[in-house]
Amino acid sequence: MQRFNAYRNTSLFIAMLVMASSALAADYAPVTDARLNAAATDDGWLMYRHDYTSSGYSPFDTINSGNVAGLKQVWDYKTGMEQGHESPPIVNGDYLFVTTPKDGLIAFQASTGMQLWKYQQDLSQVGLKTVCCDVVNRGVALYGDNVYIATLDNYVVALNAKTGKVVWKKQLFGADLGYAMTLAPLIVKGKIIVGESGGEYGARGFITALDAKSGKQVWKQYTIPSPTEPGGKTWPKGAYKTGGGAAWLTGSYDAETDTLFWGVGNPGPWLATLRPGDNLYSDSVIAMNPSTGKIKWNFQYTPNDSWDYDGTNETVLTDINYQGVQHKAIVSASRNGWFYAIDRISGKLIYAQKFVTAISVSGMKDGKPVTDPAMRPTIDKQVFTCPSFLGGKNWWPISVDPQTHMAYVPAMHTCMTIKGATVSYKAGLPFLGESFNVTADPAFKGQYGDVIALDINTGKKVWNHPSETPWNDGMLSTAGGLVFSGSADGYFYAFDAKTGKVLWKSPQLTSGIIGVPSTWKVNGKQYIGVYAGWGGATPIWGGDMAKDPKVQNIPLGGHLYVFSM
Repeated sequence: MQRFNAYRNTSLFIAMLVMASSALAADYAPVTDARLNAAATDDGWLMYRHDYTSSGYSPFDTINSGNVAGLKQVWDYKTGMEQGHESPPIVNGDYLFVTTPKDGLIAFQASTGMQLWKYQQDLSQVGLKTVCCDVVNRGVALYGDNVYIATLDNYVVALNAKTGKVVWKKQLFGADLGYAMTLAPLIVKGKIIVGESGGEYGARGFITALDAKSGKQVWKQYTIPSPTEPGGKTWPKGAYKTGGGAAWLTGSYDAETDTLFWGVGNPGPWLATLRPGDNLYSDSVIAMNPSTGKIKWNFQYTPNDSWDYDGTNETVLTDINYQGVQHKAIVSASRNGWFYAIDRISGKLIYAQKFVTAISVSGMKDGKPVTDPAMRPTIDKQVFTCPSFLGGKNWWPISVDPQTHMAYVPAMHTCMTIKGATVSYKAGLPFLGESFNVTADPAFKGQYGDVIALDINTGKKVWNHPSETPWNDGMLSTAGGLVFSGSADGYFYAFDAKTGKVLWKSPQLTSGIIGVPSTWKVNGKQYIGVYAGWGGATPIWGGDMAKDPKVQNIPLGGHLYVFSM
């Protein structure tokens, strides 16, 4: 009888779950162009950085500086995986979607944590030998009734958001040949826009748009121009074919001017003496027509890069007042240690300010960055320079708060030794031409990380929160006067947005935090979610910093946490 009752109770529980899932599916609201255009005010978190501006800012104030001390964990989920967990929870209504390393995708009920379905990309025949910096995935995009994921073996996969059933799959390039995808796709006017990784493997970067309904390719724009294209003469003969310029982070979109902004990564090989010239459009932001992919203008953060400073970091659309003049701007905290404000209509530099020690890019002249020749490595010369190739800020995104007019930057204080080496291109093998070691910044002894608040009208620092361990987490700011982010030693923080005072600190979570936090509402109740799950570039490429016991001993393991009042 006890066994029968247990069976009956289990069956009843399963039946209740099925009924709840069916009811939830019936309430799934399609994600339309209108909703994406209004994502800044939606109750969900509909895209990677919340809205097309890439602000990472939410207008919610239910959880605020006055009551955040009462924040508690309400549900959680352990993935059982030990690689880096970098995805934000993406939320539509009461549906939450989050990816795992190696291209898993899980759907939950956002308010309760009930698992609805799970998808796993089959990577069993993929060597993953040309995937740089951990086998991560940074999240999904939503459109119509579908959810979209980009994969390490170069597929874009469309799934039914309610059931997890595959709608279509499109492979952009073969696996293990130098290309991979780790970014969250961006939806613009019915197109799924993605960029490829591969700058360390001699890939020629590109951005492409697929039709959301069919997966058919609409356009493809290479980020490294051929000799007959604008910018092509900034490369030696033939070098564009292995020129890098990977576009491995999600872009931004300005609906007012119908302009797509996308960051472009480092040139290949790393050693600049092998490719004299500015090497466009590497280390740049490019403005594009989202209907055709045609490039309107570019701004290059680091010409003829020899330090792997990339230019992929997100560009945030914001209005600024610089020296009494109003600008429609994009702002970005670059790997090279400079915070840039650029006019998003003309592509002209408004200002640039250092936010960490920056030596290789020594200044600005005539609206363009200037590099220090003495800091350029050669085969016969090793240099010591700052920041390291991991950057003053790497991929983890900033947030811009329109109330405080501040950008919140997750920063790193590291330098490096770097020296040239001989290299030749072979498909599927690293194409670097340099050896390197990441070290502490002598000006910041005992401090690898920082949260830095910058006045976006000037680029000047307002406050900062130093950290002994590297700060590798994205930022979330809210109308409640709060900034949320997590530390490598496993604490999730709420800072006062104006002063930087710590208003709340979670119990220590099970791993270091590199997942991008997000926030949403269900039935008027506000939730905040973040992954703990140490990994990514820092422990793999971090040199002396990664060997520091405070960093080396960070526990691994993916764990999604959701908090509310």
